[in-house]
Amino acid sequence: MLLSADKKRRAGVYEELYEFNERMLINLRYGGRRVGEISSGCKYMADILAGKSVLGGEDDRFLREYSKSLGVSDSSSQIDYLVERRPQIKKLRDESAENYKKYSSMYIKIALMAGVLIAVLLA
Repeated sequence: MLLSADKKRRAGVYEELYEFNERMLINLRYGGRRVGEISSGCKYMADILAGKSVLGGEDDRFLREYSKSLGVSDSSSQIDYLVERRPQIKKLRDESAENYKKYSSMYIKIALMAGVLIAVLLA
């Protein structure tokens, strides 16, 4: 169950990151809102921007690098950076969603079968 929750959280983080990236691009081109305003309503982006660890390992390293690069240069450089990151974020989003769909039901089935096995052994 916990493994399934981790897959779901990873898929949610990258889905939110992709949406945030698109919002940032639109804001840099046409708006003038602050990053905090753009991330409002997002479940994970506020933590990522605050430097908190949301995921582990390589994912955490990528998210830290992404958040450190926001707001450190002029808008045209930021647009270029966000456009460069778009395909990588999309790839990670699609990969994490696919892994969640593939493995989450398997983990639940294994837990159910283990429960049935324990019930049979105790009976």
